[in-house]
Amino acid sequence: MTSPLPLIHFSDPAPAPTEDRPAVSRAIGAPPLRLTAERYSAEGGALSVGEWACEPGAWRIAFHEGRHEFFQVLSGRLRIVDAAGQAREFGPGDAGIIPAGFAGTFEVLERVTKRYVMLDRPQGE
Repeated sequence: MTSPLPLIHFSDPAPAPTEDRPAVSRAIGAPPLRLTAERYSAEGGALSVGEWACEPGAWRIAFHEGRHEFFQVLSGRLRIVDAAGQAREFGPGDAGIIPAGFAGTFEVLERVTKRYVMLDRPQGE
């Protein structure tokens, strides 16, 4: 019998974040620094839960048919613009879902921190 994983409480210290930037080919202007502190991963990495922070900047996003994201903004502001040009802004306390197949632009207007739940299964599953 395997022992169960420990219960996760977001008030516990976060793991050290990983740093990255959007690919230059997707960036609109200088690619901003992003920090991701994953707190939970399951199903071989297909499910990821954690906290994400980013400095101001913008880049194009395109979710494949197996990728969904729920997020809640903790601080700062961001805007997501779909391929048709419709924009939605999110600030502290706001939550949203980026559905599978979504394409558009992700813009960080003010340094943002959010919690996320990402389901990222290979296409065809």
